[in-house]
Amino acid sequence: MKVLANDGLSSAGQAALEKEGFTVITQNVEQNELIDYINQHDIIALLVRSATQVPKELIDSCSNLQLIGRGGVGMDNIEVAYAKEKGRHVINTPAASSESVAELVFAHLFSGVRFLYDSNRSMPLEGDTNFKKLKKNYSSGIELRGKTLGIVGLGRIGQEVAKIGLGLGMNVIGTDKYLDQVSIELKIFNGKSIDVTIESIDFDELLKAADFISLHVPAQDKPLITASEFKKMKRGVGIINAARGGVIKEEDLIDVLDSGHLSFAGLDTFEEEPNPNIKLLMHPKLSLSPHIGAATLEAQQRIGLELAQQMTELLK
Repeated sequence: MKVLANDGLSSAGQAALEKEGFTVITQNVEQNELIDYINQHDIIALLVRSATQVPKELIDSCSNLQLIGRGGVGMDNIEVAYAKEKGRHVINTPAASSESVAELVFAHLFSGVRFLYDSNRSMPLEGDTNFKKLKKNYSSGIELRGKTLGIVGLGRIGQEVAKIGLGLGMNVIGTDKYLDQVSIELKIFNGKSIDVTIESIDFDELLKAADFISLHVPAQDKPLITASEFKKMKRGVGIINAARGGVIKEEDLIDVLDSGHLSFAGLDTFEEEPNPNIKLLMHPKLSLSPHIGAATLEAQQRIGLELAQQMTELLK
């Protein structure tokens, strides 16, 4: 039974599958060659992350393909409903990378409030000649403690973001279209924990109240955050998108950064991946990363093991 992990697979996941008798191929096959490769090598399971697309054409053309697995949460690169209609198993790993994404959110938040996104660009160029000037430029940072963090989307990742915010002493508020409230177990030390309930408030109310906003929603048919939503936010707010490209209208984001209405933004996802807008890449008020929310060693190990467990249960 051959498995193609086209976007890679952790060593733990590969070992778990091989122990169950699967042959795991980790060669990356170009998108336009994928159908032929799957058919020629009798692949029964295709594992992908965000790079490989699984459209209807591939599903129709690969009759031996029994399972499609997504290492991560969002499955907008897979025609999920169509694949299931055609009798294919479709799986993902919604819980495995939540902590990693949440930690990246705070990496961007800390970078924003202490100007690290800019100082890391300036120090190599001017640190030896304009040290005092740079020190003055970056001496008006603020603390996250005591500020209001607004979380849009209170699913698994949103809840992990909430835990970190609460641990830092932030006032955490949230909004969710499908959840009225979430109960969070905040683990501290010596096995102790605190239970916290976060009520879902109105979206516009959150926009007006938050000092910082973190987005955790699926791919959208149209942007969730546009010029209209930015106008409702406090002046000086910071916003993080580690969800999906297109959740924020990037043209409007550039406008509010230029006007000073937003103090900074952190982006891990972009409308045009893998070729983001050059205006975003060069903007002095943006903290940037190349869609690496789930890309920690720990998360990839958990993802691989979770995929292996599900595949074993479904195919053996």
